[in-house]
Amino acid sequence: MPIQILPAQLANQIAAGEVVERPASVVKELVENSLDAGATRIQIDIENGGASLIRIRDNGIGIAKQELSLALARHATSKISCIEDLEAILSLGFRGEALASISSVSRLTLTSRTAEQNEAWQVYVQGRDQESTITPASHPVGTTVEVANLFFNTPARRKFLRTDKTEFAHIDEVIRRIALAKSHIAFTLTHNGKILRQYKSAVETSQVLKRVAAICGEDFVHNALHIDWKHDDLHLSGWVATAQFTRTQNDLSYCYINGRMVKDKVITHAIRQAYAEHLPAEQHPAFVLFLDINPNDVDVNVHPTKHEVRFHQARLVHDFICQGVSNALQQAEQFDFNPAPQERISSNEVQELGAHYAPSLKPNRSTAGVNMFSHSVSTATSAPASTASSTSPFGNEHSGKKSSHFTPHFSPQFTSSQSLPPSKTEQKIYGELLHTEQVETNHHSTQPHILRALALVHLAQKQALLLQQNDDFYLLPLDRLQKVRSKLQLKLHSQLTQPLLIPVVFRLDAQQQENWLQQKTYFAQLGFQFSEHLAQHRITLNAVPQHLRQQNLQKIIVSLLAQQFDQIDQFSTALLTLLEQGEIAVFASAVNMLQEVEQLINQQQDIQLQDDLIAVDFNLYLQA
Repeated sequence: MPIQILPAQLANQIAAGEVVERPASVVKELVENSLDAGATRIQIDIENGGASLIRIRDNGIGIAKQELSLALARHATSKISCIEDLEAILSLGFRGEALASISSVSRLTLTSRTAEQNEAWQVYVQGRDQESTITPASHPVGTTVEVANLFFNTPARRKFLRTDKTEFAHIDEVIRRIALAKSHIAFTLTHNGKILRQYKSAVETSQVLKRVAAICGEDFVHNALHIDWKHDDLHLSGWVATAQFTRTQNDLSYCYINGRMVKDKVITHAIRQAYAEHLPAEQHPAFVLFLDINPNDVDVNVHPTKHEVRFHQARLVHDFICQGVSNALQQAEQFDFNPAPQERISSNEVQELGAHYAPSLKPNRSTAGVNMFSHSVSTATSAPASTASSTSPFGNEHSGKKSSHFTPHFSPQFTSSQSLPPSKTEQKIYGELLHTEQVETNHHSTQPHILRALALVHLAQKQALLLQQNDDFYLLPLDRLQKVRSKLQLKLHSQLTQPLLIPVVFRLDAQQQENWLQQKTYFAQLGFQFSEHLAQHRITLNAVPQHLRQQNLQKIIVSLLAQQFDQIDQFSTALLTLLEQGEIAVFASAVNMLQEVEQLINQQQDIQLQDDLIAVDFNLYLQA
């Protein structure tokens, strides 16, 4: 058969195979179009599980008469117009394929009216012929799309539909997912003329929580921990359930990126990893999480269904989410958060739950948007999240592409806890925090050992912090500071391990295997987790100490197995010399690292900074 261009009708039906999997796919695409049109009320009418009729009615801006036929054409859209638009997508739809694909396998009627028009217009398309007719109609401002007899002209696809009950259950789940992300939108869902779901517009926090309870259940809200976690252009908000609220199936996991519901392996793994120490392997976590991210840093044009995305900095996103969820769960355990099953927390009580944890966080107050990704507490708590340090805890500075046009895609109740009026509990805690800062400041002013960072000094190929201690001045080389940090982390945090996304396999020769038998207890004491297969001369690295997760693990392990050690101190020293230290280029990052080291020093007595300070005598330069 010679190469030929496919007819438009056939091309549309092929595209429909990707976009229109079942009636729920149609509902998803049409409701997303309504949301992009600015609708605040959307009604979804379903008959016979969607096989007979799907009707979506909204009060959006509508479609002008001259654009009605064009709206049904393939690759026709008002969402994007150039390549630059494709790289910064915030709308839910953008491909321009949905209506064309749906109309090619159904009898589609599109009725719409804009505010500028005195009358509405209707276009009708039936199946593969794609011959549209436009007639006047009666309709308020907005749009109604009716999809009748789905797959009537593709019987092979129609026979794969399940029962009406099953297909409607899929539609119901789609509306649940969308309603969670768009709390300010009113949704009404009917089946065979009967109203089964009615989600009223939720603007107040109490209303939002009622919608979450209606969709996820009161038990979920009862066990919900609120998250408001920020770093640069990343913002994680929503709710995660405590370890006491477990699921035997993965049916209560809702994740959104810029308001778009997704199923992403990176996010799923990050959340599972955060729950790893809190849930048995056969249990599943429950969560409703919203991730706002610079649209330039995520690619949503991966699959026609738009359920998959691709991050430009997947590791940063993974660790950011993992840390945010882990922090909330650790706080819950610290405060022994385990409400009695018969109790029911009101909306106001749930809202204040996040504030309840604030005193324990000190440098990591999640409800105020401060986290471990910004170690400078004084800066982060007094400035907006966007001005916080961009240094991540794993040593790499976030250098992603920025967009001055980036704005969060959510309604105000999800974008910032500061948009809500502070509760009495929050006001009390905030007063305590201010009082504590004042007391600590006065206390530190009398302590002679406090080091004050003045500047970052660049000398040849090295950098050092200029420090002041009372009337004395010192230089602290950053390479020494980094080594002290690594030594402290190795000593104090060796039991905080992180599983590897992909385990690393090492094949050993005779000498390496002999050294491994001698060193494996040292590895275990420092937090490394291996599985060994000595008959095959092979070991597999499965988990490492958290602070080493960004290191070149293969290089480190091979180098250690090439040496022999009699004591763990020798082993630890050799390990420290193999660690690669990230470059510190700005003063704020150096100060953050100094504060982190001081916090680690306070947890032990053996390692101090005094031996690494170089005294500077300015009197030599001030003498006349």
